[in-house]
Amino acid sequence: MSSFRRTGILFVLSAPSGAGKTTLTTSLRKNPDFVYSVSCTTRAPRPGETHGEDYHFLERTEFLRRAEAGEFLEYAEVHGNFYGTLRAEVLRHLEAGVDVLIDIDTEGAAMIRRDAAVADALADVFIMPPSLDELARRLRKRGTESDDQIAVRLRNASAEMSRWREYRYTIISESMEEDITKFRAVMRAERYLSRRLIPQHEAPRDPA
Repeated sequence: MSSFRRTGILFVLSAPSGAGKTTLTTSLRKNPDFVYSVSCTTRAPRPGETHGEDYHFLERTEFLRRAEAGEFLEYAEVHGNFYGTLRAEVLRHLEAGVDVLIDIDTEGAAMIRRDAAVADALADVFIMPPSLDELARRLRKRGTESDDQIAVRLRNASAEMSRWREYRYTIISESMEEDITKFRAVMRAERYLSRRLIPQHEAPRDPA
């Protein structure tokens, strides 16, 4: 039989604030069978954050120069700071057959879907809270926001949750252990897709 190699998969993970996306991502990164995409940002490093590991920290002028040059798969301004995902870094891993995980909001995910260079590699997953009431309970349990801040987060969450049909997969959030198991099941299924296999004697398909 001919030997095969596999193209890389771009796993895009989105969830409303408070749905457990950060905890899920941290747990997934403990098993290094993919590369976690490190975003660029113009905000200042927080205590304990490391350049190149938590974020690529860029000056605002440098970020905007790169955005103008089309170097980001997606980028956005949030609370006066820019955040973005470097295109070349992601494509380099995908072309080498390495899977990439990005956690991003619904707007960023929409921008990535429109990029033809990663269309074949994309597997996007939305983590859906069971309900807004349950999400509110989780936010209050954290004890890090005021009632007004929680109200804003819930309004934003409602808008994000309405876009779940845009994603290939939706996971109804339960316990963290169950969410990890479900996300890992998605990863396994995507890795077995026939269209991702390339016989060694064939040239790679042009992603464009």
